[in-house]
Amino acid sequence: MTDHHPDPTHIRLAKRVAEQLNCSRSTAEQFIEGGFVSVDGHVEEAPGARVRPDQAVAVAPDASLLALTPVTLLLHKPAGFEAGLGLPAGPAAHASRSQGATPATTLLSAASHLAEDASGIRVLQRHFKQLECFTPLPTEASGLVVYTQDKRIARKLAEDIESLEQECIVEVKGDIAPNGLQRLCHGLSFNGRPLPPIKVSWQSETKLRFALKGIRPGQIPSMCEAVGLTVVGIKRIRIGRVPLAKVPEGQWRYLQPWERF
Repeated sequence: MTDHHPDPTHIRLAKRVAEQLNCSRSTAEQFIEGGFVSVDGHVEEAPGARVRPDQAVAVAPDASLLALTPVTLLLHKPAGFEAGLGLPAGPAAHASRSQGATPATTLLSAASHLAEDASGIRVLQRHFKQLECFTPLPTEASGLVVYTQDKRIARKLAEDIESLEQECIVEVKGDIAPNGLQRLCHGLSFNGRPLPPIKVSWQSETKLRFALKGIRPGQIPSMCEAVGLTVVGIKRIRIGRVPLAKVPEGQWRYLQPWERF
């Protein structure tokens, strides 16, 4: 553990690893943060942890900096959490800020990782650092939000979020106007501009499926109101070709290597 008044016989783990491997301190820190270093048989991910001379520090035989690849996390954000605000974002990042809303990043931890995650990636504390979000979602909505360390994915989402199709399940109440479904698909305006054709269909008696690009904050509620419906809830289930899949609310999974937005 770290200490403001350390015992002089204890040294930083990064220094101990650097001495053992005859490598730089920065390389030692990367091995530690990568989960390759154990102290007395227990993995230690904090380079600043202090160790005694008698403690056994071991570096895994398969330790490699090549394995320290950036990750992308797919979170099922519950309604009431703030996502995408205060982080770098593209032109679609205009989600409304709710007073006192809890940041969705507080849900990203080892405890909320989907147990059935098929990626096979071992959860490390470094996976929750330096995350960027380019897929904001209004606080009152739920569903898929993407957090990434991968600069290539960050650039793709920042540049292409307007052209990526997003799929949402929208719960509504009220009686839809005659030809209302056809008008939702084509014929409505938003903020004084005609909307392009989009795909809207009934998912159940109270739920509509929207598949659209370049979605604007408030657009779906405004469209539903124009045909006599009131939105009860919005859940985003897909961005581009990447689905939320069966991730429960408040949990997250890793983007698998073969998945592409």
